[in-house]
Amino acid sequence: MSLRLAGASMGRPFLIVLIPVRIVWRSVWQRRPQLTDFADRKCKPCEGGVAPLAASQAREFLTALHPDWSLAGDGKSIVRNFDFPAFSRTIAFTNAVAWIATVEGHHPEMTVSYSRCVVVYRTTAIDGLSDNDFICAAKVDRISATD
Repeated sequence: MSLRLAGASMGRPFLIVLIPVRIVWRSVWQRRPQLTDFADRKCKPCEGGVAPLAASQAREFLTALHPDWSLAGDGKSIVRNFDFPAFSRTIAFTNAVAWIATVEGHHPEMTVSYSRCVVVYRTTAIDGLSDNDFICAAKVDRISATD
């Protein structure tokens, strides 16, 4: 598809080419600015000596992530189940999460089976949740997002 406009550049016609663009509806969690904020941040080393996030703050931060993340009953970790159609996809995802963990220096607990990977984030040094858990969870959300 093209559109020809006359007399636009020094009296000469020029051609504008319109390229069809696929518009994709993004779910609410993908449009929240907090997700972008967390995913664009880097983890900071945590050796303890700081208080874990309060349950109310953890619940607030949780709203910035995909709705499948949940807060554990004790408020000390966040968890999400990822389901896949084949073992190879599960392992590829697990390796991608491992890469994020290595780059960020913050490692989750992962339970892997044929078609499922359960990811749990918790900051062991403070026996609870820190910003790092939400930063890594947001990065995992980015790699797992599908249209």
